[in-house]
Amino acid sequence: MNGSGNGNGKLHGAVVAVAGAGGPAGRATLLRLAEAGAVVVASDADAARLAEAVDAARYAHGGATITGDTVDLLDLDATKAWADQTEKEFGRIDGLVHLVGGWRGSTTFTDTDLADWAFLEKLLIRTVQHTSLAFHDGLLRSDRGRYVLVSQSGAHKPVANNAAYNAGKAAAEAWTLAMADSFRKAGGEDGPGAAAAILVIKALVHDAMRAERPTAKFAGFTDVKELAEAIAGVWERPATDVNGQRLWLTPQP
Repeated sequence: MNGSGNGNGKLHGAVVAVAGAGGPAGRATLLRLAEAGAVVVASDADAARLAEAVDAARYAHGGATITGDTVDLLDLDATKAWADQTEKEFGRIDGLVHLVGGWRGSTTFTDTDLADWAFLEKLLIRTVQHTSLAFHDGLLRSDRGRYVLVSQSGAHKPVANNAAYNAGKAAAEAWTLAMADSFRKAGGEDGPGAAAAILVIKALVHDAMRAERPTAKFAGFTDVKELAEAIAGVWERPATDVNGQRLWLTPQP
């Protein structure tokens, strides 16, 4: 466990928003951030799933402040309202962890259904555009602002049956790197005070998946708890070290 685990690390007292918090990765991240002493502001499109994740984190860390809001991240105004309300309520915003995901694939390259692209463009790109634009200025006002995108190795080595997904992830990475450049320029000679970083995985695995497939190896997969640890670790490193960086949690292709 790194220094943030005892509640005295860089995340202690930080206000961190988590987009797409209702899934297994979101649940693990809420737990890890709460353990580190952060105020956690969670959102998900699925209200029931979000409530379960928030309740689990509150139960595990009784003293932690964890809130949940159903936010339509495909609506820029709604996303900005979420960012503004978070900063107004807690006096600061120190992070946005982007866990919104989705997958569509095909059998072969020519079997690609462009309806899948329309679906993935919204989930993988539009939500990143909206959260980054909404939280950018607040993260700059923080003395430890971090934007964390979770991406996938296929963005760097696209495969025939994943054209839409791989292209969507690559675009999300490019957009996040543009945000990182904005932070770099805002920091001037002193270097960036805020950072936008990308965590790259092959795929995620969690306990329920292992229970369903006890003989599976899940080679190269990242456990959601390891992902949560890596997310927390972005705050433990200086902004200059992580801004505009891809942090690989699986072997680089």
